[in-house]
Amino acid sequence: MTSRVYLDWNATAPLRDEARDAMVAALDVVGNPSSVHQEGRAAKAVIERARGDVASLVGCKPSEVVFTSGATEAAGVLESVAGHGAVMVDDTAHDALWSHFDLTHIESGNNVLAMGLANSETGVITEPPSQNSDGHWPYGAYFAASILLDVTQAVGRIPWSFHWSGAHLAILSAHKLGGPKGVGALIVRDGLDINALQSGGGQELGRRSGTENVAGIAGFGAACRAAEHDLNAGVWDEVEKLRNILENVLASEAKETIFVGKDVPRLPNTSCFATANWKGETQVMQMDLAGFAVSSGSACSSGKVKTPRVLRAMGLRDQLAEGALRGSLGPTTTEEDVTRFAEAWLAQLKKVRARAA
Repeated sequence: MTSRVYLDWNATAPLRDEARDAMVAALDVVGNPSSVHQEGRAAKAVIERARGDVASLVGCKPSEVVFTSGATEAAGVLESVAGHGAVMVDDTAHDALWSHFDLTHIESGNNVLAMGLANSETGVITEPPSQNSDGHWPYGAYFAASILLDVTQAVGRIPWSFHWSGAHLAILSAHKLGGPKGVGALIVRDGLDINALQSGGGQELGRRSGTENVAGIAGFGAACRAAEHDLNAGVWDEVEKLRNILENVLASEAKETIFVGKDVPRLPNTSCFATANWKGETQVMQMDLAGFAVSSGSACSSGKVKTPRVLRAMGLRDQLAEGALRGSLGPTTTEEDVTRFAEAWLAQLKKVRARAA
């Protein structure tokens, strides 16, 4: 029986062995990390080691790391820092940022610009804006307070540092790095005051109450250590070569297909390709039956009938936007994997062409 091929790393990365081992070990740590006795201190030590590992990968101070249940919860900080100002969210940002705020009313004051560093659907990388020479921000506003970056897809795959980015806040999730689902972090630049993400016992220096998920955080930290090693070792350069092989094979046979973001900076593992008059969700089902896991958009929108907002914001006409498919690769992807996928996808495309003839 032919094994399945997983090409949906942007939805979630397979759990790393290092993360699994760290979680199993942490499950045997009995104490509550808020307790002052020896068992409590042992649990606290697990958390603080992981905090340092996250900080090392992200390029910030350990004190700037706030553990959360994931990037979506961390995005709730926007309501805190905006105050009486406004939040402006980039058109191509993830729904965790985009769907909760008024994008049209921008006023002077304590305003926030929220954007994704790398788009989950296309892999396209967007540089944060900088102030003009007159001290004004672009977008017709004075962003006096904050820039929030969603680095969920980018961190660990491309070089990036919170401190040199100019951002005031950043959000990420462990499961995109090969850590467990249900844990993530908010990065808060020193000196920036935020309201607590949730109230209670005052954990995480009062910024996110609730007993910490020790095992999950341990897995997060271990995944960050492994991800930093992979990045420094050039692992993602090899992934990019496989992505390019995939696109070259598809492009040689599918002249009507376009590759979104092919000529601009993008993540090394992501290929978003669109074919008019062939629904993306139909392609996902066909590929699933053929033994391949791919996506037609953000996993957080799965099961919903949605317009392809991101692709339309990038200028794709409806027939192309609705025919988009995303393949996202990782360090364990092989050349055989991408070749098998390309052959299966092209076989389906021939059937689509035959029906349209």
